[in-house]
Parts: sequence; structure tokens; C-alpha cells
Amino acid sequence: MAQVTLKGNPVQVGGTLPAAGSQAPAFTLVGEGLADVSLKDFAGKRKVLNIFPSIDTPTCATSVRTFNTKAASLDNTVVLCVSADLPFAQARFCGSEGLENVKTLSTLRGRDFHEAYGVAIADGPLAGLTARAVVVLDENDTVLHTELVAEVADEPNYEAALAALS
Repeated sequence: MAQVTLKGNPVQVGGTLPAAGSQAPAFTLVGEGLADVSLKDFAGKRKVLNIFPSIDTPTCATSVRTFNTKAASLDNTVVLCVSADLPFAQARFCGSEGLENVKTLSTLRGRDFHEAYGVAIADGPLAGLTARAVVVLDENDTVLHTELVAEVADEPNYEAALAALS
């Protein structure tokens, strides 16, 4: 079990973050209109998985905005923003912010994603949600880069994630 902090307080995180060079675990999550969306739906594209607790927190919202801006210049790449938020809340946020370069996915169904990607917050006030992490995949779903952000309230290292794609 990994450990991160939330405002300096230790939080246990279950599962194992996929290792660089490994094959990404398959998943099926919930997308727009409550449709099932799987990793296979993005076959042939490079993927940046921006994983976070909730789009309704300042740092999570910033990460979605930042990846939306940076995604506009990425060839053959999709940014998947994964959280436990309902698809309705995700759509409301992206619509009100005018964000069109990211796709949101909910762990409403597919809760095995939390353990498979090593982001299952096991204790503390956010237990049951996902820790903040970034996983970058190539066109064949090989893991190029991972980051489990040490402090949940901190932003991920955008530059390192995007550098993995060059």
C-alpha cells in the first residue's frame, strides 16, 4: 500500500500504480450520457489519464483546465479525466468552463479501476475516492509515465507527463 498526504496528513492508497513499460490494465468506466467507455475505445491513440478525487475541488479543476489547454497541441492524443464524480457533474463543469479537449470518465461503475491503477484512497476523509495521479500510455496501451502525486492537494507534474509523449 502506498501513502500520500492530504494537507499534510498521511493517507493510505491501495493498489499498485502501473509500472513504466508494462501493459495498462483494461478498464470500463462511465462517460457522457452514462455510456460505458473502455480503454479499447481509444485504441490507436496516445492517452493521458488525469486521475483525481473530484472535479469540484480547486486543484482537480485546475488540472482539468491545464490538461485541456495542453491537449489542444498534442497529435493523436486524448486526455481522459477520471474521477468519482457523476457524468452530469463532469459535463456541467466542462460545459461551464468551455473545455473541449478532454474527455471525462466516472468511476460510478468500474470501481476496480481504483485498485488496478493504484489510486484507491483507503482511509481519511476522501476514502473511496481516487488519489491524484497521472498515467501516460502509448498507442498500444504501454505505460510510458506514471506519477502518484505525493500531496493530494498539489498539482501533477504536467511537463513530465507530456514529455513522455515526445
